[in-house]
Amino acid sequence: MSRAHNFSAGPAVLPLSVVEQLAAALPNFKGGGLGLMELSHRSALFDEVHRSAESRLRRILSVPDDYSVLFLQGGASLQFHMVPMNLLEAHESADFIVSGVWTKKAIVEAERSHAASPIWSGAPDFSALPETLTPSGSATYLHYATNNTIYGTQFHATPDGGGLPLVADMSSDICSRPIDVSKHAIIFAGAQKNLGPSGVTAVILSPWALEKSGGNLNPMLDYRLQVEKRGLFNTPNTFGIYALERVLSWMEDNGGIDGMAQLNQAKADALYAAIDGSEFWAGHADLSCRSQMNVAFRSPSTELDTRFVAAADAAGLMGLKGHRLVGGLRASIYNACPLASVTALVDFMGEFERTQG
Repeated sequence: MSRAHNFSAGPAVLPLSVVEQLAAALPNFKGGGLGLMELSHRSALFDEVHRSAESRLRRILSVPDDYSVLFLQGGASLQFHMVPMNLLEAHESADFIVSGVWTKKAIVEAERSHAASPIWSGAPDFSALPETLTPSGSATYLHYATNNTIYGTQFHATPDGGGLPLVADMSSDICSRPIDVSKHAIIFAGAQKNLGPSGVTAVILSPWALEKSGGNLNPMLDYRLQVEKRGLFNTPNTFGIYALERVLSWMEDNGGIDGMAQLNQAKADALYAAIDGSEFWAGHADLSCRSQMNVAFRSPSTELDTRFVAAADAAGLMGLKGHRLVGGLRASIYNACPLASVTALVDFMGEFERTQG
């Protein structure tokens, strides 16, 4: 089977071995007589999958024992709404680091019911991240996104929120490098970039976050009730959770979090070296906060960018068009993107520059 090099921002590339396991599970899962997508979410077979997914995520990220792990639906967009509903009382507010589109959307959702303070903004071009922060002084927590898929920036250290509990949207770099989960009150991440297919959202909750979640919410939006039900208040995305479990197994087989970090560093170094070593290509993000997951760059002109994307597609290098808000080009090189794909891209960039520069 011929597969293209996949640089899409999400849904993103999956390990081929995982794709093959998913295909094999569809007609008859583990000899039970039913396909994976036909299993009851309350069956013993799925319960084994569900518990394995949780235990693998806990091992890979070294999640503290007293933290809760859920696999919900609705993506990060629903978490933008759930976090303030669960953590804020009527008189409370939250601080936000506005590093791009997704944190802007998070503020809009928070403001539906509570006060929200943007204490730093990277507008208009969102090419940088803050070196220091000045909290508002009245917030209950600080919300930030660890990585920005659109603009290609990434926090390389946990921001200092002045003692505020941290809420982190890790949708585009979860499990790509070691993190200190204990520094965070809540971590959430849509699965479709580093963890599996779309339709599953991993949510990690501290004891403080559960205590703040006072109940009396719609059951689908209530962290406390969801933890009591292990995320099974309604029928979960059983296929997506199995795919996530298989991706986590693949990670463990390939060195765990340290193995992913080494691979991602090698890929990013190779691609940024090609950009920096040329006067033809230019990166978008500041050197101090370049993303290892999403490399935003451009050629000397919009016309050349368009020509590059078309030629790359024809050569089997897919998903390189930049986001409409930034233009240019973007290579998303998540965990499952192999080093060979980055090498092929670097070689293609060199040839394109030679013939078009």
